[in-house]
Amino acid sequence: MNNSNNELGLIQVFTGDGKGKTTAALGEALRACGHNYKVLVVQFMKGDIKYGEVNIAPKVPNLELKQFGLPTFVKKGEPSREDLKLAKEGFAYAKSAIENKKYDMVILDEINVAIDYGLLKLEDVLTLLKERPEGVEVILTGRYAPKEIIEIADLVSNIEEVKHPYQKGILARKGVEW
Repeated sequence: MNNSNNELGLIQVFTGDGKGKTTAALGEALRACGHNYKVLVVQFMKGDIKYGEVNIAPKVPNLELKQFGLPTFVKKGEPSREDLKLAKEGFAYAKSAIENKKYDMVILDEINVAIDYGLLKLEDVLTLLKERPEGVEVILTGRYAPKEIIEIADLVSNIEEVKHPYQKGILARKGVEW
């Protein structure tokens, strides 16, 4: 897709082993909502309501956030039936929203990990990205972004961990990591 009018409609990817991929995407969402764009955030592999973005989303005009995951970690290579079911439901929800142009921006949070863990098929995600209607910005987050997605993306940020408080024994903090 050629977008030369400075309008929405590109593919962005936030990947890498550093902290801040979801945070960057949520920053894009907040900025878009501030310009009255409608934004959907679909969180894969996340089903825990303690995340700050889950609490604030209903209060942000034009922002919808849906979680499709269990509040437990997915075991790589051995996802449960429920993990697979929820990922497929999340993908169907996002696909419908993109195809129907219900939103101006759709964030597929942790979709790269869902692909890497075998919850979703790379081919299905690539087809969705290539066939998305004009004017719908799509943002994909998560470690392990496949090279095929990186190749078709318009913007790719590889967030590298240089230092993290976890290395000092500081666990995830409310309002920062969740």
